[in-house]
Amino acid sequence: MEALRATYGDASSDSDSEASTPPTLPTKSKSQTEETLTSSLPPPPLSLLHPPNSLGLLDYLQTGQPSRTRSFPHVEGNYALHVYIPVYIPSTSKKEMGQFLKRVASLVPDLHVVDIDVPLNTLCKEELKLEQVALGREFHISLGRTIPIRVHQIDSIVTMLRQRLQFPKRYWIDFNKWEVFVNDDQTRSFLSLEVVTGGLAEITKQIQAVNEVYKLHNLPEFYKDPRPHISLAWALGDLSGSLKRVVEEETKSSSSGGSLQNRICTCKFGGIECKIDRERAIRYSWTIVHIFPLYVANGCIP
Repeated sequence: MEALRATYGDASSDSDSEASTPPTLPTKSKSQTEETLTSSLPPPPLSLLHPPNSLGLLDYLQTGQPSRTRSFPHVEGNYALHVYIPVYIPSTSKKEMGQFLKRVASLVPDLHVVDIDVPLNTLCKEELKLEQVALGREFHISLGRTIPIRVHQIDSIVTMLRQRLQFPKRYWIDFNKWEVFVNDDQTRSFLSLEVVTGGLAEITKQIQAVNEVYKLHNLPEFYKDPRPHISLAWALGDLSGSLKRVVEEETKSSSSGGSLQNRICTCKFGGIECKIDRERAIRYSWTIVHIFPLYVANGCIP
């Protein structure tokens, strides 16, 4: 509704304009007036009816869901830096992955979908919602820590990243293993897909390049032994023990993978993004490397 108001205005703006004396216009009959108003307004853009980030039927979800917070406090003048590889899950992998998530969510009800903080159990009630909302979004493989930087560092960091990450070579990224990760302060647990074979060497080199840029700016480097992955769901606290047991048990009985030989899903490296934002302010985005179009294992992402 807000988008529609932005397009056509709202009642309050109309009432404000009525405060001044309008010019005298020729009078029209009621039918003529209605016909004129109807024909003068174009139909609303379809994109306003279904915004890209809208959850549609998820409006009934309960409010007050726990939200994720940064691992560092917001300081005036600081910007949050994140360098990552965008990842899209191919449609042919979503069904089996969705079934796996359903089984895990039934045993670990505290899981929420990453970024939108919707309870995973709620999405599991309808398969289409699960695939579209939980698996149909952009995921990311982090190439460096999400850290605060100052505004005067932005240009230098972006320039150096572009210089060190110009890899024209494409490669396949294989997600072979369901894994559980816990953040540094042990306040969040994550259900993730890890890269353990195809693409691991290339991603490791890219992480090393990002580390070099961070080091030159006196920023904390990435983990010593990085484990590239994408996170699909999260829960409050350190649930690594119980969540890992569930994942291991379900992996054994699942056809969606778990061994190093199996591929849960595969995508092709398509670029590197750098996002820098301020709390309660606009987000800035730079494409460090972009190979177009961005292909996945079984098709092309539009």
